[in-house]
Amino acid sequence: MDALTPRTAELAGLSRSALYRRASAGQLDRIARGIYLPMEASAPDWDQLEAAVRRPDATICLTSALAYYDLTDTIPTALDVAIPRGSRRPASTGAIAWHLFDRATFEIGREETQIPGSTQRIGIYSAARTIADAFRLRGDVGYDFAREALREGLRRGGKPAELMGIASQLTRARTPVLRALEMT
Repeated sequence: MDALTPRTAELAGLSRSALYRRASAGQLDRIARGIYLPMEASAPDWDQLEAAVRRPDATICLTSALAYYDLTDTIPTALDVAIPRGSRRPASTGAIAWHLFDRATFEIGREETQIPGSTQRIGIYSAARTIADAFRLRGDVGYDFAREALREGLRRGGKPAELMGIASQLTRARTPVLRALEMT
């Protein structure tokens, strides 16, 4: 089942006051400010659900995406979510780190995945795009972190040509990816 917000509840024929009454009666579980799930719903990842509800263009990126693809041993402290630059960062109650990515390159390598335990979908960058972003943002995530992700990605069957194709489209990614591939 999808998460309910006051807006989606009204579209489903449930008034705002009825939504709040059901939440007060324990029929709905409040997972974040203004976001509710039925009590009998399976337990989805609340941070992913909140990000997807707050921003339909939310896209899992960086450490969270690398962890999703099992390309890092690092456990993310917060869900890394990219939104287009110039967008307002939503107020969130979950452990979500909002990142602003260039609008011109935002869709490169973007896919969608279903949030486990929910019918809701959220964007996620491909493994190749995520590795290229790790090199592009190596000042934030660390150069060794990016190289480790590259090594693991190649070990798992990643294609250098695909990685270079994506890195060539992103600013500040092509040269560091090329150098790392030459050293590997």
